[in-house]
Amino acid sequence: MKPKILIVDDSNIVLNMHAYILEGSGYSCAMAENGYVALELLFREPFQLIVTDVNMPKMDGYELTRRIRSSEQYRDTPVIMISTEREAADKIRGMEAGANVYMVKPTQPEALVTKVNMLLA
Repeated sequence: MKPKILIVDDSNIVLNMHAYILEGSGYSCAMAENGYVALELLFREPFQLIVTDVNMPKMDGYELTRRIRSSEQYRDTPVIMISTEREAADKIRGMEAGANVYMVKPTQPEALVTKVNMLLA
């Protein structure tokens, strides 16, 4: 069975691009346009990894990641945070929220796949 990845971003272009890249590398993907939709999906079906944007309406990626980490089911599930925010303080904030990896947009497809493969190995 293919590992299932949840991609969370308020941009349809980014959602589809990340899904295209990851599905092309053998993963199964689901998409959510914000943190609330993501939480609904997370508690409806199992995911092996989450890729989330930081800046989203309703619930940002920091809060989503904190909520994921507070869940028994997803406490140890890898989270990749992707953002346009590139300052060291933003990266630190992402890691403190519980992200395993913090990447800056635009992500290189090879780099995203490499990080996903590494975290799911």
